Amino acid sequence: MPSVLDEIIAGVREDLETRRSALPTARLEAVLAGVAPPLDPLPVFRAAPGVAVIAEVKRRSPSKGHLADIRQPAVLAAAYETGGASAISVLTEQRRFGGSLDDLDAVCTAVRVPVLRKDFTVDPYQVIESRVHGADLVLLIVAGLDDALLRDLHAQTLELGMTPLVEVHSRAELDRAMELHPALVGVNARNLKTLEVDPRTVHDLLPLIPGDVVAVAESGVAGPDDVAAYVRSGARAVLVGEALVTGGRPIEAVRELVAATSAASALERP
Repeated sequence: MPSVLDEIIAGVREDLETRRSALPTARLEAVLAGVAPPLDPLPVFRAAPGVAVIAEVKRRSPSKGHLADIRQPAVLAAAYETGGASAISVLTEQRRFGGSLDDLDAVCTAVRVPVLRKDFTVDPYQVIESRVHGADLVLLIVAGLDDALLRDLHAQTLELGMTPLVEVHSRAELDRAMELHPALVGVNARNLKTLEVDPRTVHDLLPLIPGDVVAVAESGVAGPDDVAAYVRSGARAVLVGEALVTGGRPIEAVRELVAATSAASALERP
């Protein structure tokens, strides 16, 4: 029986072919020359007071359904930046998450911090597409890619000047990810094959990530206490979506998370 991840990727591939038919790869590549260089998020993540907060623009999720009416993603992203977010994540998958490349365009023109295109990247076309639409980072989910494709997409992302966020959910996936010598690794508390969330996954895997790699904790965040716990386990950044879009006070919510990461980091210093 196909997993939830398998079903999502099948839909992603169908939608991708529709876009590729409308704008073939050669024409998409021709647009690259006019795109401004991407921002490097790694210095920002490493220099952030406390731990970097990556704030997400997210309308829906397969597990929770409708989360928020986000009619102006640029306004929300700008509020995140005002609150102190070090980067913005934009969900562009349409069927399950209600996102779009239009959302990515809007956010990239509204903020000065790096922007992650958060989607299910399974084809080189999507990497080019991400750069054309202004993304600085691309998500690569290890569970959805075989080793050869993972390696190729990682290399392609780097060649285009972007930063791959390599996402894992298990020790085996982390071992595969480390073969790439990545600079940025995310540990997701949500198992995308079942949609179950277990923060212990993050706490177990973060300490296994080498110190020269920026470790990102993803999912399982309801508020500052959860963020602080991830920081104590070794996170250098936290990606937060649902807790920010459902509260109705994005600036204050991000500020609270930033404060939580700073306090937790201070306790960890000798």
